[in-house]
Amino acid sequence: MTDHAVIIAGGGPTGLMLGGELALAGIDVVIVERRTSQDLDGSRAGGLHSRTIEVLDQRGIAERFLSAGRTHPFVGYAGTFLDISDFPTRHNYLLALWQNHFEHILAEWVVDDLGVPILRDREVVALAQDHSGVDVELSSDTVLRAEYLVGCDGGRSLVRKEAGIEFPGWDPSASYLIAEVEMNEEPEIGMRPEGGGIGPVNREEGGGPYGVVLLEKHVEHTSEPTLPELSEALVAAYGTDYGVHNPTWISRFTDMSRQAASYRKGRVLLAGDAAHVHGPQGGQGLNTGVQDAVNLGWKLAQVVNQTSSDSLLDTYHDERHPVGARVLDNTMAQVALARVDERSQALRRTMLDLLSMDEPRRHIAAMISGLDIHYDLGGGHPLLGRRMPDLDVVTPSGSMRLFTMLNDARPLLLDLAESGAFDLAPWAARLQFVGARYGGVWELPVLGEIEAPPAVLIRPDGYVGWVGELDDPNLPRALETWFGADGPARGSTADL
Repeated sequence: MTDHAVIIAGGGPTGLMLGGELALAGIDVVIVERRTSQDLDGSRAGGLHSRTIEVLDQRGIAERFLSAGRTHPFVGYAGTFLDISDFPTRHNYLLALWQNHFEHILAEWVVDDLGVPILRDREVVALAQDHSGVDVELSSDTVLRAEYLVGCDGGRSLVRKEAGIEFPGWDPSASYLIAEVEMNEEPEIGMRPEGGGIGPVNREEGGGPYGVVLLEKHVEHTSEPTLPELSEALVAAYGTDYGVHNPTWISRFTDMSRQAASYRKGRVLLAGDAAHVHGPQGGQGLNTGVQDAVNLGWKLAQVVNQTSSDSLLDTYHDERHPVGARVLDNTMAQVALARVDERSQALRRTMLDLLSMDEPRRHIAAMISGLDIHYDLGGGHPLLGRRMPDLDVVTPSGSMRLFTMLNDARPLLLDLAESGAFDLAPWAARLQFVGARYGGVWELPVLGEIEAPPAVLIRPDGYVGWVGELDDPNLPRALETWFGADGPARGSTADL
């Protein structure tokens, strides 16, 4: 007997997003969060990338975040800006929005709209799993049982440690201060070659408060950061502290880079910082965690609902572990490019020369923004395993945006040839089948224009799981792979 189908440890961006995804599928889920409210004592992330905004758009909530932030037509890489205003997406920009604002808005959707409960002022302190579930001990001296436990409890994840999942990687080589402050003088706005910089927090141009990210002289620290330390770092970087005062918060982070050896062990899974930590370069941490949650959510829901065997959960690691590894690589590369010795600066100048060219710019910017993610689902059409573009299609019900069809996180079989020649009966209750027309050009950020497919199978996370004709014998196999066979699914839980 279980108390909940799924327990999520951690109510930050990743845990909240996962809770929302599971709730959309009707799963009994609860979030355990050590904070007494959604307020942060600092704000570790400051921007949403294009693919994350697309994911929020797929759920019909992107405008909530867009109205609270400020858009910029670029992404940052190694202290420079890469223009993405020509990328083929509705969201070809970075949305500047501090993590504390992001969490509040997301929590309104997850808790208020979807009804996901959060057990506050509690955290997971121990766990024990068997073949039928996980016993989760909380700091409130209570034990809950769930079918699955997901650790979204940060880089020091107790869930990861208790599950015995290794966390190999590299110790920090640099430390950064991040803060929101007032300044008496107008500061120099923009990014710095060594990483970080200063920017206004408000939507209106100019004026305080300001967001500050600065490299520190020393890596090791034993106490919380202070305003005098921030002042010292400003003077070292700019020759003045601009009369810094009245900090809303000050935090510190490093470029430690580690990744969980496995994102799953039996009935315990990891997502977000519990699965991967890295430097702040490119602002990819929060974004990667939210996208982890969207990849995992529908798969875990189908396993809990017994429409798929639990082997489907293995595809979560198979797909997201390479994405996390790539983020570690590109953040470590940016740290190396920011070093101030002459040899490193020569490398940096060479890299910046390359990034002034169109193809390298598009390649790196698509990687940072998350628009180039490609899950390896085998050979075939170039769209397979990539994000589905948000097309304006014409359906029997009228013109519709494709992302709107994904608002309730149900998979979609889109028939663009309008042949209708497929027996969907075994999966009729599990996905949508829509005949539609689209007369425009198909374009992906990295590949450019591609041949329009006759039909596509779109997973709840917005990625394409099959492409072809409706009479393709591979279509029933793809449907069974992603959305289960006819009848209840069975299967043992691996690697307990």
